[in-house]
Amino acid sequence: MSDRKQTLLKAHRRQKRIALWVALAVLLLVGVLVAWWWVPLLLVLGWVAHEAWFADHLFYRPSDDYHYEFPADAVVQDASIGADGRLLLEEPLAAGETLIMEVHLRSSWAGRWVDPAVRVGDDRQEFERGVRGRRYLNLSGQAEALAAGHLKVLGQRCRVATEVRLFVQASPDFAQQRVMIVAPHADDAELAAFGLYSRCSEASIVTLTQGEIEAEDYQRLGLNPSEAARLKGRLRSWDSLAVPLWGGVPASHCVQLGYYCLQLPAMANAPQSPFGSRESQETDIRSVRGRNPLALPGDADGQPTWGNLVGDLAELLEHYRPEVVVTPHPQLDPHADHVASTQALFAAIAASSWKPRTALFYANHLHDNDRWPMGHAGAGVALPPAIEPLPADRLWSPGLSAQAQLDKAMALGMQHDLQGRPPLKKRLRRCLQYWLAGRRWPATGENEFFRKAVRRHELFWVRELQD
Repeated sequence: MSDRKQTLLKAHRRQKRIALWVALAVLLLVGVLVAWWWVPLLLVLGWVAHEAWFADHLFYRPSDDYHYEFPADAVVQDASIGADGRLLLEEPLAAGETLIMEVHLRSSWAGRWVDPAVRVGDDRQEFERGVRGRRYLNLSGQAEALAAGHLKVLGQRCRVATEVRLFVQASPDFAQQRVMIVAPHADDAELAAFGLYSRCSEASIVTLTQGEIEAEDYQRLGLNPSEAARLKGRLRSWDSLAVPLWGGVPASHCVQLGYYCLQLPAMANAPQSPFGSRESQETDIRSVRGRNPLALPGDADGQPTWGNLVGDLAELLEHYRPEVVVTPHPQLDPHADHVASTQALFAAIAASSWKPRTALFYANHLHDNDRWPMGHAGAGVALPPAIEPLPADRLWSPGLSAQAQLDKAMALGMQHDLQGRPPLKKRLRRCLQYWLAGRRWPATGENEFFRKAVRRHELFWVRELQD
């Protein structure tokens, strides 16, 4: 975590402690001066208010600007929003499929209690409560209405400044190329790129870990912690091989490498040392490799080492010969296994005789905001918080039809780690936010990823690996 985020986190905790002490003093005064029964009533009301309006994890201020830079080949067009809400370009719309609009938002009073949003044609993209600053809307897929002057931009519980900038970015349709998706865990490929790989003429999916940790639910079957972790690892390994078939990727193009959750960073720091599972007590990655379509270097000794991981990935690059690799964003996605996965992939590219032309980066987790993409399932994907500047990568944001979104939701529903009910506390929080803060969740599943990942867009950062 950066120094800025550490500072904000300390300030947040300090303010929370101050607020708790003030609340305690007020409760004591009320109990002494008014009536004792006001104390439990106010405690309940305070808890309700916290869960409905103050439980989001934002490690930045809603007034902070987002900072994005785009590559030199992005076309920048000035535009304005007319009195009737129509978006008016000063020049004809440039060619390009990915349209990102820079706007300045200012929340209304109501937008401090109910999520503010911007309507863009038939889309609705939401932002932080109390937003005040520079944000980026995703207009991809609405070029026809924009070029015709019919696209309307209307703030809901926020004001949109009338002067805006449009960034038009052009990429080939990467689904028409050979694509390899690197998934640190089962479900990462589906969360980030189901829409992409289900359209690919030739896709391969490589899952690095078994996903065996946090298996407490399986202990209800009478298993001890190690047995529960082994069962969960087997199930999620099966998911990584079987679920892609729903999106048209055959078993011959799906590989499970069998390394262990949250051990990839340790492996990277000690490349020749083996790191077994923290919970299953297993140390041999071959336990879940039996259904792989080809032999790999790590099969020789089954050791969970960094050297084996990089060797496995290099062999897969040479076997599938992808033109495009899809992997977690090295700056945006902070999950330790995700960071190490991309690091391992680039080490494998350096060691391999096959060199992909393009990397597409995705972010399934964020440092700053665990609700992104904000808003409802089926809505567009506005750009995530970038409080500190990111590399000036091109963006590619292909659209998903209603049928593709439904298929993606069903693919997520097949993943064992996304099944089951949330904890009671989270269910109570959702109920309060439903009635008091206007939030909604989809019928397709209760896990938060059914809301966050099933959208009208997928979003990738494009980096060319070869000139």
